[in-house]
Amino acid sequence: MATQKFYSPLKAGLFIVVLSYFLFALHDTFTLSWIGEWNRFFAGHFIFEVYAEDIIGFVGTLFRFAAGIIAIAVVICFFAKKVLSKPATFNAIRLVVVFEGIYWALAFLPTAYFEVKNMFFTRTFGHLSTMAFLNSFATNALPVLVESIALPIFLFILAYKLSPSKPLKVGIRWGMITGTLYVFVFWLLNTTIWISVINEPGKGTAYLTSYPQYFLSFILSAIGLLLLGIYAAGFTVKSRRAETLQELRLKTVGVIILALGIYFLWNYLTWIFFGGWSNWFAWFLGHNEDLWALSLPMLGLPLLFSRKTQQQGASF
Repeated sequence: MATQKFYSPLKAGLFIVVLSYFLFALHDTFTLSWIGEWNRFFAGHFIFEVYAEDIIGFVGTLFRFAAGIIAIAVVICFFAKKVLSKPATFNAIRLVVVFEGIYWALAFLPTAYFEVKNMFFTRTFGHLSTMAFLNSFATNALPVLVESIALPIFLFILAYKLSPSKPLKVGIRWGMITGTLYVFVFWLLNTTIWISVINEPGKGTAYLTSYPQYFLSFILSAIGLLLLGIYAAGFTVKSRRAETLQELRLKTVGVIILALGIYFLWNYLTWIFFGGWSNWFAWFLGHNEDLWALSLPMLGLPLLFSRKTQQQGASF
């Protein structure tokens, strides 16, 4: 049996991504200035909804922090050649997935509740037109409903399917389904953020055409992520018969991971190189707990250039 190398680009990429996930969760957990931020924005008026969303969301952040601790601990054990038993490895991964699902539920379910409640209240007593109601639902309520309900459900199913006593192909299938859902969630979130920015007074589509970098970011959000999600969904369907990781086309997995990482990286570098500030950057850079995805190209590139022999050996 061939011995695995201590170092490989794929191992390094995996470590960097997991470390980024942990460090961003660490930062979010111990940076508390954002709690009640919108109350300070509204001249210090106490708004119950703001604190309810922020405090419950902070509890969700604690679960992602715990997930980050477990994930980085498993990777460190792997690098230190401390072999974990198969049940222990599966249990650790399942715990990470469950905590990630709890994070999404707690972080955004309160927001979804207040968004829907306020919409129906305005619709009932504020004479909101049907078109305005549907537009508000699509751009405000729908994204948080999907990320706070659908995504946690799929993550919990994935955790249930990941078991050493079950065929690995079940976990692979649900892992790919959940990963594809992540792409669609990012598409829905970022596209609706751009729509809300364009709908601001004095903005409109001219705002995009006046700044080419903004126009490209909008296209990448509204069309690029959608096409990536469709591509990932097609690959998931084609790979449904994969019995093991070795039977997956790792190059295709690398393409999907690399493209998603480049999307996050592009929007960050746009601000670095072109400067300026807008509500798009305020939401994407200032209110985005998934910026750890900036590191995804470090994992996507090794997968993209992985050799067939490496795939057959499932080397990391």
